[in-house]
Order: sequence, then structure tokens, then C-alpha cells
Amino acid sequence: MAETIIKIDLSKSPYENDMIHNRWHPDIPMVAMVKPGDDFIIESYDWTGGQINNNDSADDVRDVDLSKVHFLSGPVGVEGAEPGDLLVVDILDIGAFENSQWGFNGFFSKKNGGGFLTEHFPEAQKSIWDFNGMFTKSRHVPGVEFAGLIHPGLIGTLPSKEMLDEWNTREKALYDTEPDRVPPLATLPYADTAHMGRMSGDAGKAAAAEAARTVPPREHGGNCDIKDLSRGSTVYFPVYVKNAGLSLGDLHFSQGDGEITFCGAIEMAGWTHLRVGLIKDGMKKYGIKNPIFKPSPIKPQYDDYLIFEGISVDESGKQHYLDVHIAYRQACLNAIEYLTKFGYSKAQAYAILGTAPVQGHISGVVDIPNACATLWLPTDIFEFNVKPNSEGPKKELSGDVDVPLSPDL
Repeated sequence: MAETIIKIDLSKSPYENDMIHNRWHPDIPMVAMVKPGDDFIIESYDWTGGQINNNDSADDVRDVDLSKVHFLSGPVGVEGAEPGDLLVVDILDIGAFENSQWGFNGFFSKKNGGGFLTEHFPEAQKSIWDFNGMFTKSRHVPGVEFAGLIHPGLIGTLPSKEMLDEWNTREKALYDTEPDRVPPLATLPYADTAHMGRMSGDAGKAAAAEAARTVPPREHGGNCDIKDLSRGSTVYFPVYVKNAGLSLGDLHFSQGDGEITFCGAIEMAGWTHLRVGLIKDGMKKYGIKNPIFKPSPIKPQYDDYLIFEGISVDESGKQHYLDVHIAYRQACLNAIEYLTKFGYSKAQAYAILGTAPVQGHISGVVDIPNACATLWLPTDIFEFNVKPNSEGPKKELSGDVDVPLSPDL
């Protein structure tokens, strides 16, 4: 049996665990050391550190303190890793704790994080999803059940000091272009709620003041939310500091491409079984500045889809030039409108797109002025037929259940 080198207690705050951190900084001490070829298990909190409860209220999603996230397990040092190497990480297995067989999906208030469709869903909502082996269903979104593809939404290595300075410089410059925007254009360093692992005292305070938030993906990996990084996948991470400093968290039971509801997957606490290796001088050998990966050979076998197209013309009818972001938003909105014809509320349809194994594709970026993006919705996840037919859609749901909503205070 592989050794569990990072353990957590879900009944305690992650701030009480010095093997957890919620910022990126090169000086965060390694909490364990492993050798190339070793395999080991890491336990992780859900990304909020237990702020969300299994109930029928979205108050906790509305009131969540996003300055605290994400809570990551690590960093784990790999002996012999040096800047310029590639850290090879095999995800051997991953799962939920036996005593925590549930997860949550949330739409965050526009005033507190927002999301991909925040203009259409500006207030906090939450759905709870119960696990039954490899399958999940929700009391808040009836008529749908699907197989999960559990994966870490966030995994990466520590940045160098030079890289950290670059992140802060470029993200502050973007933030300053519209400092009053809601939600903001970037999340800047914030020391008050930083958890710096085993750093303490004046050094810890100084590091917290400049440590990068964990919200976006960056050159080292980070919050990429790639649903195919499940058991059997391999990731090749650039190494920027001695011993690499591997950390992970933000586990998802299932997610649609894009994680479009922001808290857009089925978020969960759990464990990950990893194996590590090294490719010396691998960054130069392969010309790598961002991670690359080999996807899992195991994934839900859905092969019948409805594909929704979107183009780069926004909701007001304004034409944009080859804008993939707008095109994918339109594809999502088209799918949501379609699902309402079967009795789903728009919130329930949105939750399905965020949690089910839907695929997002960039289908065309050359035919000016419109980019084309597509959303692939698996039809077999539904308990009824959602395909078009000559008789028209049949309302399958009564509408007496919906995703709980908590208005802004």
C-alpha cells in the first residue's frame, strides 16, 4: 500500500494543518520529500476548505470568503529536481472519502466572484450531488444521472521568485485598466487570509504580502480545470525551483469543459494516488513553457451527443471579430434555452452544463468575422429523450424542484 504523506481532518480548519497552503510562493517549505519513481497518496480539502455545507440553502455560496481559496495539499519536494527539468506526474488513482460521498456545484454572486454567465445568473445558487460509486445525481436537478471523471482541478509546481514577480506585474497592470470592475479583472495578493503552510513569523508575513493567489492557471500549471486529468493520466510540469514543489487540490467528481459556473464542477474533498519522475533539462529538450499532459484512458463512454453551435455575435446582436469566448457563451446559452423546453429551469440547465461530461470545442477561428464554438451535450445522461423530433419537445419535469437561490444581502 502506498503511504499517505499528507493527511487532513475534515472536522478541522485547513488553517490548522501546516501541510496545506492557499497561495503560491517559492519559499513555502516542502512538507514531504519523495524520490523519482515513488508513489504516494495525498489527501485534500474541497477548494473552499469546508465553507460549503450539504443542505438546501445557497447562503454559504453567497457568503463564501473567496480570499481564502484554494486550499492546496503540499508542496511535495522531489529529490534531484532542478529548474529547467520536467516533473512527470502520473495520476494512478483518485477518489472521494468514504465518509464524504457528496459534492456541490455553485453559481457565485456577481458581487462575489461571478462566473462565465454571470450576467444571466447574477445571484448565488447551489446544487448538491450525491455519489453512488462512479455515478452521481442531484436532488436539485432531477432527471439526470451520469458517470463521474474525478480529477484535480488545480495541480502545479512552485514558481521561482522571478516568475512570481512577473505574474504580479502583469496581473496588476491588467487590474489597473479597470480597478472598479465587478467582478475584478484579476485577484491580487492579499495577506490577511493567506495560509503559507510552514512559513511563519516575519518571513511568512513578508511572503504572504506578495504571494500569488491560486485563482488562475499560469505557466506552472495551477487552476487549469482540465477534466481529463483523471486516473491513468500523466502530466509533465515545468520545474522552476529546487525540488519542484508539487501541490494539488480542488478535486472534482465531474465537470463539463470550461467549468462555466465558476464553482463549475462537482466540488469534493478526497485523495489522490500519484507517482513522480523526472526528465532532466526537459523544458529545453522539448521547448516547454506550460505543462503538457496525456489524458486518462478511462472516461465516461458517452457517444451520442447534441451539439450546440455559437458564433461571435453577443446577446445584444453586436458583432465581434473571431471572439471564441463570446462564441462559446452563445453555445452554452443556446443549450440552456433548449433544455428549458423539457421542464428544466435555466438554473438547472446551467448546472447540468457545468457538472456533466459535456465537451467544448473551438470549431472555427478563420472565417471572418465569426468564430464558431460548440458545446457537445451527451444525451444518454437524461432519463428521457431530449433529441428533436416531429412531435416537438415534451415537458418531462413538473417544476416543483429548483436549484436553491440566495439573493444578495
